[in-house]
Amino acid sequence: MSHAELHGETPSPREQIGGLTFAMLLIAPDHKVAELNPAAEALLGASASRFVGHPLLDIMTVVQERIRDQLTQADAQMIARGLDVEVGERKLRVNLTISTVGNYPGWRVVTLSDASQEERFEEQARRPALRGPAVLAHEIKNPLAAIRGAAQLLGRKLGEGERKLTGLIADEVDRIAQLIDRMQRLGREHSEPVSAINLYQSIRRALETVRLTSPDTVAWREEFDPSLPPVLANDGALVQVLVNLLANARDAAATGNVAPQVIVRTRFVSGIVMNVMRLGRPVKLPIEVQVSDNGSGIDPAVRDHIFEPFVTSKTNGQGLGLALVQKLVRDMDGRVSHERDEAGGWTHFRIHLPMARQQANKDTGK
Repeated sequence: MSHAELHGETPSPREQIGGLTFAMLLIAPDHKVAELNPAAEALLGASASRFVGHPLLDIMTVVQERIRDQLTQADAQMIARGLDVEVGERKLRVNLTISTVGNYPGWRVVTLSDASQEERFEEQARRPALRGPAVLAHEIKNPLAAIRGAAQLLGRKLGEGERKLTGLIADEVDRIAQLIDRMQRLGREHSEPVSAINLYQSIRRALETVRLTSPDTVAWREEFDPSLPPVLANDGALVQVLVNLLANARDAAATGNVAPQVIVRTRFVSGIVMNVMRLGRPVKLPIEVQVSDNGSGIDPAVRDHIFEPFVTSKTNGQGLGLALVQKLVRDMDGRVSHERDEAGGWTHFRIHLPMARQQANKDTGK
C-alpha cells in the first residue's frame, strides 16, 4: 500500500508545486506573472505580492538578448543554463526552462534554479581529497618532536640569554605542529557521526568562544528564526566551523573599520537540494546559517579559491581555516558558500544543512 493510500488522500497539484525545491512561475498570455511558488519567492528575494500582475521582464532583467526574445514569444519552449539576471539590486546566475501549458494557448511555466551555487558545489565536489598533505604531515611530526626535545635539553645547559633562543625554537616547533594537525584533519577520510542537534546551542557556544577574545568595538547582531527544527550534524564539528567563520568575520570587520559589525542569521530556505554521491541519494539542505561582516572583503584575486588549502588574503594567515570549514561541512552532508555584496559593503558566508527529521523519515520509510 502506498504512502498516499495509507493517509487516505493525495497531495493536490498546488501542494505539490508548493513543495518543489526549484522556483516556478506561471506566466499569463499578456506576459504577466500569474502565480509563483515559495521557492521562487526565496530565490527572487521577495513575496509573491511584489511580482504577481507584473510582466516578468519588468521584475527580472535578463542580460542575454536571445533569452529576452524567447520570453516574449507565447509558444516558445527552451532550456538554458548559466543565465545572468537581475532582480532589483540582486544579481543572480540561474538555470531556466520555459514550457507551454497544454490546452491553454499563451500560458507558460518558467522554472529557475540557482546556477552559481550549483557550480560552486560541483567544483567543490570535484576537488581531490588532501591525502598527500596528511601523509607528509605524519612523517614531519616525528622529527619535529626530536627538535623540540633537543631545544629543551640545550636550554637547561645554557645561560638566560641563550635560553631565549631555545625557547624560540620550541615555540616555532609548536606552531608548525599545530599547522600539521590542521593538515591531518583535512586529509581524514572518515566523517564524524551526526545526530539531531539544537542549532542555536552550537551557535551560542561558538559566539561565546569568539566574543571572549574580541575587542569591544565589534558590534554583534543576531537575527534568528526561532521556528527552525533540529539539524542533522556533528555538534563539535559545527561549533568548530562556526568559530572559524565568526573569528574570520570579526577580524575582517575590525581591520580599518570605524564601526565593525558581524551579523549571524538563520533561516529556512526551500530551494537547495544536493546529490550526495557517497549516499547515492539527494539531500535537502533547507537550514541556512549566514555569517556576515562589513569589512573590506576578501582580495578579489583569491575569492574563487578561498576554500582551497593554503589560499589566504591575511598577512599572517595559513590558508587552512576555510579549507577545514568546507571539509567539516561536507562531512555533515552540508554545503558552504561565499558571496561579496559590493553595493552594500558586506561579505556573507552561508552554511546549508539538512534537517534531522529527514533522516528520521528515511529510517521509518515515511
